[in-house]
Amino acid sequence: MARFLKYGITTGATAAAAAKAAVIALVSKPVDRVVIPTPIGIRFEIPVKESKKLSADSAVATAVKDAGDDIDATDKIEIHATVRLTGDGKVTVKSGKGIGKVTKLGLAVPVGESAINPMPKKMIIDAVREALPNGKGAEVVIDIPEGEAVAKKTLNAKLGIVCGISVLGTTGVVKPFSMEAWKRSMVPQIDIALAKGYKRVFVVPGNIGERITKKLFKAPDEAIIQTGDFMGYMLNKAAEKGVKEIMLLGHPGKLVKLAAGIFNTHHKMGDARAEVIAAYAGAAGADSDAINRILQSNTTEEAAEILKQVNLSRATFDRIAEKVRSRVMERIKEKAKVSVIIVSLDGAVLGMDESARCAEPWLNST
Repeated sequence: MARFLKYGITTGATAAAAAKAAVIALVSKPVDRVVIPTPIGIRFEIPVKESKKLSADSAVATAVKDAGDDIDATDKIEIHATVRLTGDGKVTVKSGKGIGKVTKLGLAVPVGESAINPMPKKMIIDAVREALPNGKGAEVVIDIPEGEAVAKKTLNAKLGIVCGISVLGTTGVVKPFSMEAWKRSMVPQIDIALAKGYKRVFVVPGNIGERITKKLFKAPDEAIIQTGDFMGYMLNKAAEKGVKEIMLLGHPGKLVKLAAGIFNTHHKMGDARAEVIAAYAGAAGADSDAINRILQSNTTEEAAEILKQVNLSRATFDRIAEKVRSRVMERIKEKAKVSVIIVSLDGAVLGMDESARCAEPWLNST
């Protein structure tokens, strides 16, 4: 029998629930659950772990983020809201411990402000207003004690959100599509690069590619976009958003798959690395013995070593780089200029296409 995945609630909805519960504890009595409004017009009930009055005009409440069946680094974290009544009728939202600060352009929040996105902030304000007495206002402070530790498991630092996590959510609901959510979480890297004015971005699979890109090109952090296994998705997004030049750099373990038209590079989605390398080695002049050894290799590093032994490493990987470029240009409908560089784990250039050879002066001597 098929199992339906459980939906969850966003950090914004969790913060709104804690804030409303704190107001109710202050003006009435502590509660163990509240109902909050959401931007999609649905009201839903959220459990409250604790709510208590602190003084005649302040109270605090805690709600726990429930991500449902989505894989979310913030699942089960506690969000605290401390509320102080005011007499001006206004509701203000401030950040406390564990909420990051924005340091880069291109995000929904201006540089220098706390990372509480506009829609979650509106949700908090709307939820608080429902519980406030007539004519009263409130100052709300949101704290996420585990925020700074959890942020280390996310892309926040690369996106320019430091010292904590973001309070996110446009609907209040977390759909249990962890793969889609993870892909979407990578896209702001492109927005930041464009906001910084970079016409060329460096697209890399992960940390290895980023490290080597910095070494070879002295590229700034904001110009480097990590894709994980979602190479095709991120290349499409870069082209759609108006990136003019893409320098694609990475280890053959990932990039070789693109030559075979495999743009989700997770091993479960397909693997033709040995076959691709063997075919292009043959085109470069490898004999049947070398081709068979490549086909029997366990890793691309092993295949690269075989090519090195028969003096065909550069000729083979140059050809593969050209094919990767061709595949990428076809995929993005030639909306951007593309260059491809294939590197080993130690940063040595194994191969590149013709456009990459002209990209930087140092490449002419490799």
